[in-house]
Amino acid sequence: MPFCEVGEYQPGRFSEGISIFYQQYGHGDIKVLFIIGLAGTHDSWYPQIKGLTGVDIPNEEKVCHTKDKDGDEAECSTNGSHSSSFSDSLKMPEFLVHNKDEEISLKNSIQVCSFDNRGVGKSSVPKDKSYYTTTIMARDALALLDHLGWNKAHVCGHSMGAMIAFKLAAIAPNRILSLALLNTTGGGFQCLPKVDCTMISIMLRFLKARTPEARADVDLDTHYTKEFLEEYVGSVKRREILYQEYVKNISASGMQQNFGFEGHINACWTHHITSREYEIVRNSGFLVAVIHGRHDIIAQVRHAREIAKKLYPVARIIEFHGGHLVSNERPEEVNKALLELIKSSESHLQPHEWVNLSHTEMGSGVHDASSQEEEKQIFYCTACFYDTCRNLQACLFYLLGLFLTVLEYVKGFFLSFRKERIEPFGDHTSVNDSKPPVRTSKPGVVVPQ
Repeated sequence: MPFCEVGEYQPGRFSEGISIFYQQYGHGDIKVLFIIGLAGTHDSWYPQIKGLTGVDIPNEEKVCHTKDKDGDEAECSTNGSHSSSFSDSLKMPEFLVHNKDEEISLKNSIQVCSFDNRGVGKSSVPKDKSYYTTTIMARDALALLDHLGWNKAHVCGHSMGAMIAFKLAAIAPNRILSLALLNTTGGGFQCLPKVDCTMISIMLRFLKARTPEARADVDLDTHYTKEFLEEYVGSVKRREILYQEYVKNISASGMQQNFGFEGHINACWTHHITSREYEIVRNSGFLVAVIHGRHDIIAQVRHAREIAKKLYPVARIIEFHGGHLVSNERPEEVNKALLELIKSSESHLQPHEWVNLSHTEMGSGVHDASSQEEEKQIFYCTACFYDTCRNLQACLFYLLGLFLTVLEYVKGFFLSFRKERIEPFGDHTSVNDSKPPVRTSKPGVVVPQ
């Protein structure tokens, strides 16, 4: 299986011993790197892989047979990882070009790579959550680019993967041809979803999920809009088709380990984009697409709009009717947006021709140098608050444990004391029998108490 040993390309204690599993599709000269989000695996990009390359089988899994007994042409067979019903359920589109020759040309010119982040899938799972930050994980992606021998690439990230992609662009802007940020936020408190009854229910179900079936059921409500899941694909609801596929994929890759999940949460919560990083991305010469589902219950769309404003004048904000996994819910529109970004970048389109925000709409989105100190203070306050919450949680658990221990001790003490009072009367003597008789005023009459 293909693995990238991060320590060979990014020396350091956070990289040593880390193996990143990846898959490649297609053989073109245009390179596209997909970075998935929290708890997701490399095959979550299936609709985009199919849409951009025209294939859905990893290069490593293709098996070509030689001529048969009759001497016919060699035939290649593959073992697909996604069923046809799954493809239908996601409305897999035709390649989004008008000319058939252009379609073939584009399919043959794009090669994509998707991978499992550290902490999930077949990649390494460090136990220390300090090994999980978007900057550290961006260096994993940079190591993968070096491992593949890709000098430059179009980078596309989803959710936490978009946070990682942004850090990668800030760390190594000379390696980026274009940047696509799907359903992302600025991290920290922006990761908190909009709290309502539906979200509370989903969160409780998520915390209780211990099986692939339970996890799949929660993921569907998290990733897609209700109307999308309730649509019929033939005679079956899309929810039923996706549910079976989710259970199959989760069972195949295994439930994410707690170390990895907590690490990913830590990466999202501690993620922060500085003014300097915004400035680097704005001034590095590549185009940016900020793509979002309007009905995303995980990453609220207003945060994505703010990121696009701060990246003026190189970013375009693109919104679709969809949920958190808009790349699967609206694959045709998302693929079209990604292809347009790639084509515009390859043709060296100027930023003012790409951006769809006016200077008025941009407003105060762009940070100047004078705001950097204030921004740092906000970040440090956020980090301190996060640490305080963790310490408070630990204290509460300690106090709760102490209270339960004392309660058990007191309970045991009273039971023992009661037993000592009862034992002297013997097994056949009741408590009532031990009480002294009550004498009445009449002589010779005794009434038992």
